[in-house]
Amino acid sequence: MTAPVTAPVDFRVLEEKATRLRIDSVRATTEAGSGHPTSCASAAEIMSTLFFSVMRYDPKNSGSAANDIFVLSKGHAAPILYAAWAEAGAFPREKLLTLRKIDSDLEGHPTPRLPFVPAATGSLGQGLSVGVGLALAVKQFEKSDQRVYVLMGDGESAEGSVWEAAQWASFHGLNNLCATIDINRLGQSQPTMLEWHLETYQDRWKAFGWQVLRVDGHSLQNLLAAYQTASATTDRPTIVLAETVKGKGLAGIEGLEGWHGKALDKDLAAKVLAPLEKQLTGADMRWKPNLPVIAEPPATSISHEAENPPYAIGGKELATRKGFGDGLAALAKMDSRIVVLDGDVKNSTYTEEFQKAAPDRFFQGYIAEQNIVGASMGLAARKKVPFASTFACFLTRAYDFIRMAAISKLNIKLVGTHAGISIGEDGPSQMGLEDLAMFCAEPGFTVLYPSDATSAWKATELIAAHSGPCYLRASRPATPILYGPFEQFAIGKCKTLRANGHDKALVVAAGITVFEALSAYDQLFQENIPIRVIDLFSVKPIDREKLTASARAACGIVITVEDHYEHGGIGDAVASALSGEDVRITKLAVREIAHSGKAEELMDKFGISARHIVDAVKAAVAVRS
Repeated sequence: MTAPVTAPVDFRVLEEKATRLRIDSVRATTEAGSGHPTSCASAAEIMSTLFFSVMRYDPKNSGSAANDIFVLSKGHAAPILYAAWAEAGAFPREKLLTLRKIDSDLEGHPTPRLPFVPAATGSLGQGLSVGVGLALAVKQFEKSDQRVYVLMGDGESAEGSVWEAAQWASFHGLNNLCATIDINRLGQSQPTMLEWHLETYQDRWKAFGWQVLRVDGHSLQNLLAAYQTASATTDRPTIVLAETVKGKGLAGIEGLEGWHGKALDKDLAAKVLAPLEKQLTGADMRWKPNLPVIAEPPATSISHEAENPPYAIGGKELATRKGFGDGLAALAKMDSRIVVLDGDVKNSTYTEEFQKAAPDRFFQGYIAEQNIVGASMGLAARKKVPFASTFACFLTRAYDFIRMAAISKLNIKLVGTHAGISIGEDGPSQMGLEDLAMFCAEPGFTVLYPSDATSAWKATELIAAHSGPCYLRASRPATPILYGPFEQFAIGKCKTLRANGHDKALVVAAGITVFEALSAYDQLFQENIPIRVIDLFSVKPIDREKLTASARAACGIVITVEDHYEHGGIGDAVASALSGEDVRITKLAVREIAHSGKAEELMDKFGISARHIVDAVKAAVAVRS
């Protein structure tokens, strides 16, 4: 199944490197007093073969875009990743003893604080999706012969996201992607589902269209032959199924249950390391890195002349999702870094407009939201600007990936359409009512919620230009155009739509509820109850300065109204912004599970229509008086 070794290799060097990796992994975790030395030990030969024979990289420039790319999906084995880079000369070996310390960037699981880590890992089942995005970027956009290597654990093969990534990589023929599963049989609390049944692993991966290579994971010759076969494959990704022993080489621990995630105390470590240290001969000192070919970076085109939306105030009503799709299509001509992935709803999210404008940069992600976000992470790590879109409710499925993208500080742009009960008849399973809470909870995320097609177009431009993870929330119903094509918007700024000299209350709305707030304004004005109406637009960061000034001008009475559950949405965002102020805040939000119905019926039934705003204002004014 594997090709013979075609170049002379001194396996004594690789054997010694593997021994050093085991030693350093034990030393680092013992010094830290925590970690996963047995999970490192099972992968020592795999890491030695990849880092000291197969991969092309410059240890003195570990973050170089020209290097082959390695993703440690089984992030708990971080000590052996750090040990490999230290052994290669990327940093002094002494630094390994700072593992898990508060002032060290050698964290318990890898993060991009380190230049050789493309994305944070450790939440299992994500590394392959990230690798898919990396491989796609390198192959399709950079036209490079670089290869992407992902090391997975056997336990994480139970994650559905692994199989989402597997099918997509095969579908796209990512022959520059090679994954390895360290099949050491033991999980954290008991043996894994398949243990060492490699035939089952083989059948599954073959069914997903991968080239499957079974090897003894502690045989350097078998591993090297497998990786050479993988590099010669032209039509599909490769999976190397490496049968290993957990804790391999650690005397008295090797192959035993109950040692996952346990550092050895100093006495036991000394006992385990003594025979390993006797194996060292110095043969590995002859190793030299296999340097990459430095190529010209791919050309990108970025225009700073933004195209204005073609919508006119009072013109045809349009949904914010349409404004997003049109704005994204306009950006296709302006910024060649933008890539779009959609979850089989392109005709609802309107990303099909981008597909028409730039078909080579549009990818159908199908109904696999975890992989869509994970692949976006990989694309962002290669300096693309990925937009990933689906219905807002389905992004909940990918929330752990979103969390890891935030930890990674990657420049991904997520767009959730069909938000809230205003989608109407499809019912509660399709209503995104917790998405603002999700995204606002993640540090570093920018969250925009436009109210009309113009502001949606502008919001799309803003997040494309902004460096960092972003979320744009869009609605299903068509709504009036509030803003002209030259209206200026900014992240962290809101819009005052109505104001009087003697406002008795401030109503803060966003998205679809802005129109309910404007309708309430008209009704209250007729009753001589002037109110101020703000279109929040930027939920995070929030315009604290304008909100504070507006609340003070409106007698401290604030009403928030949102098509979202009560907790974690714009009501909480506004309340946080106004903390410390003398204000009385009433939150109008969806407080129970909705059901099918027409949008206007649902908004009225669940308490976020103009009628409810009018009642809330009157009640608050009466109490304040």
